[in-house]
Amino acid sequence: MNELDYFFNPKCVAVIGASRDQKKIGHVIYRNLAEGDFRGRVYPVNPKTEKLLGRKCYASVTQIKDKVDLAVISIPADFVPKALEECGRKGVKCAIIISGGFKEIGNVKLEDKLEKISKKYGMRVVGPNCLGVFDPESGMDTVFLPRYKLGRPKTGSIAFITQSGAVGSVVIDWMSRKGHRISKFVSYGNAVDVDEADLMEYLVNDRKTKVICAYFEGVREGRKFFEITKKIAGKKPIIILKGGVTAAGTKAVSSHTGSLAGSSEVYSAAFRQAGVIQANDMEELFDFARTLSSQPSPKGNRVQIITDGGGFGVLLADHVINNELKLARMTKETVDSLRKKMPPYVILKNPIDLTGDADVERYQHTLNAAVKDKNVDMVGLIVLLQVPRLGGEIVDTIINAFKTSEKPIFVISAGGDYTEVLKKTMEDVGIPTFSYPQSAARAMKVLYDFGQEQL
Repeated sequence: MNELDYFFNPKCVAVIGASRDQKKIGHVIYRNLAEGDFRGRVYPVNPKTEKLLGRKCYASVTQIKDKVDLAVISIPADFVPKALEECGRKGVKCAIIISGGFKEIGNVKLEDKLEKISKKYGMRVVGPNCLGVFDPESGMDTVFLPRYKLGRPKTGSIAFITQSGAVGSVVIDWMSRKGHRISKFVSYGNAVDVDEADLMEYLVNDRKTKVICAYFEGVREGRKFFEITKKIAGKKPIIILKGGVTAAGTKAVSSHTGSLAGSSEVYSAAFRQAGVIQANDMEELFDFARTLSSQPSPKGNRVQIITDGGGFGVLLADHVINNELKLARMTKETVDSLRKKMPPYVILKNPIDLTGDADVERYQHTLNAAVKDKNVDMVGLIVLLQVPRLGGEIVDTIINAFKTSEKPIFVISAGGDYTEVLKKTMEDVGIPTFSYPQSAARAMKVLYDFGQEQL
């Protein structure tokens, strides 16, 4: 096993700070593991408690007879070094320190003790000041926010790592609600040992992960980060959202995780050199991730737009050109074939405007023709579901085309509750959907550029 595997697939876990108080972090973490989907063994550690959820509670990790792979520590900061030392003596391979109160509040000396203990025993440490790890496949879950308040995404192929526990918790909840799926999640906090570069290097070799996403404010070791990302970026897409890009944001970073944010221009230049994709916001990050994890690489940059609303088609055409892509020109044979099946008022150019009385059959003919046409590399499929003749059956048409097409299909659909329900159905089967033309065009550009880098 890779040494970091024990964070995600431990056979035996000790929760140091497990508590009977249901409002305490240690209680939530222990309950997550003891009563959730985790298949390994879990031991509660608390010298003031004899039993927890019907199981024996241990005064120290050293009293557990079983071999402990991972310790999760959630106790006041001053007591963490002693607990970590005991983990080292016990032979624990990895530790997640949830506790805060270290470098982020200026307590550098206390955090230095953790680093020394980690090195002394060769024990890998995530944290302190973090949420830790969530792996839906193994059931490993140290996120201390209860499941009834914060959803957990299902197993997928997008990994997300973050310095910020707050950002991480919102991302998990948002992904769960949207139906986006995740392979692994890590909130690593102050990065006393395991940092963003270590995690990226691990995830690039993880068979479950297709795309690596990250939010961070500063890197622990700049040269190490640059060298590792440059080495691995071509193997899997790496998408980063950088926090602290303004003067005010940079100042806030030091009081958050104790990191140095650094110049945003320097980071952006380093990302470009390393082949890393930089997102401007969280929504864009996941637009890119969903696209890169599910869509085939296009052979070229020619986009055919299909719409039932002319204005939306015009907007997408503008954004396609603004992103240095091209509008496709379908072959005469394709256009002639479609003309025989369409009413005379349907516009068979680019965009193809099926007009406001479009039905499923009209979409099906056009989508199939565009996918088969040799002059088309990608399809921008705008489906405004408010028109009278379109119903839920359009979803089956899109799903069938998506599953059989060797070309990327970008679905753009904007609207209220009815639209969102149908989009969620598509997302649940792995089809990335977009509400706005500019978001879809930007994702097309990223998909095309990454594909070109692989040639």
